[in-house]
Amino acid sequence: MGRAQQEEVELHILGVEAAEGGSFTRQRNLMWWIRMAIYTIFVLVGQTAATLLGRLYYDKGGNSKWLAGLMLTAGFPVLVPFYFISSPLLQHPVSNNLQLSTYSLLCASQLAFNAFFSFFLNSLKFTFLIINSLTLLTISSILLIFQTNDSTASSDDGHPFSKRQYAIGFICTIAASALYGLLLSLTQWFLHKVAKKKTVKVVLDMIIYPSLVASCVIVVGLFASGEWKGLSKEMAGFKLGKVSYLMTLIWTAVCWEVFSVGSIGLIFEVSSVFSNVISTLGLPVVPVLAVAFFRDQMSGVKVLALILAVWGFVSYVYQHYYLDDHKAKIDSRNADAAAKAPIVGRNDVDENENKESN
Repeated sequence: MGRAQQEEVELHILGVEAAEGGSFTRQRNLMWWIRMAIYTIFVLVGQTAATLLGRLYYDKGGNSKWLAGLMLTAGFPVLVPFYFISSPLLQHPVSNNLQLSTYSLLCASQLAFNAFFSFFLNSLKFTFLIINSLTLLTISSILLIFQTNDSTASSDDGHPFSKRQYAIGFICTIAASALYGLLLSLTQWFLHKVAKKKTVKVVLDMIIYPSLVASCVIVVGLFASGEWKGLSKEMAGFKLGKVSYLMTLIWTAVCWEVFSVGSIGLIFEVSSVFSNVISTLGLPVVPVLAVAFFRDQMSGVKVLALILAVWGFVSYVYQHYYLDDHKAKIDSRNADAAAKAPIVGRNDVDENENKESN
């Protein structure tokens, strides 16, 4: 009887594992895909709109680095009303010289750092399609670096940047990229391993509290640097008027918060790397839209960057939401079959043991 009880325990464990293994696949129902679509739209629209508004701010007379940085985090109060939604979730500073080339470098290196840290912290598996996706997205971002004309870049005093200033800027950009990549990986680790409740409040906490701290630090820097003294003059000299100046700043802050919600949502539902992939996918969209809004020239490099970004995104999605899902379904069916198949044999053994005992 001891052997029969042991087999029964093993079968129970197999059944539980089979149910758990299939639950992840079953959770990817229609509502899950709707949430994924919403978060993806938030990331793409929020990032693109905020970047274009940031360029508008500088093109029309804005010049404050600290104020532009504050717009990245100061929009968090718009999320406070959502704290009253307690239902469970069903399963980068911009300155007047941080042109698209620098932002592209930040995003390209950030994706690589994020994948590197996720390999150790979140057990990211590197398959051929994943490597292909990360490579294509990185190349897409790098292409935008070379298509941008940096010959007109200058410092605040109007003089061209020196090689030393470019070197310092490059090192700071890479360091910021590495830290942000680590932050994304740690966010995934916290949401998937530490946070036990899958609620709206958890997602909001991950956005509001860091934004509050960052906003306080930036405000201190704004006053310590003395830039606040020139804000009134800057607003008065804004080419589109004072109202447009305020609306540009407000909507820039709101758009970055929309991006943050989408980014954290994708990390919550999938992974930090996937969230980063979506963000990098939207990067080539900015210069394409700039052709319409800022009369920039369209070039073959911009089109190629967009094509490579889409190719990389499709490669990532094909790996995770076709191959991996297909494999998960097969494993689930095999586990169910393995849990049910020995039942007949076990009943025969129990009957024989009962006959021998009689």
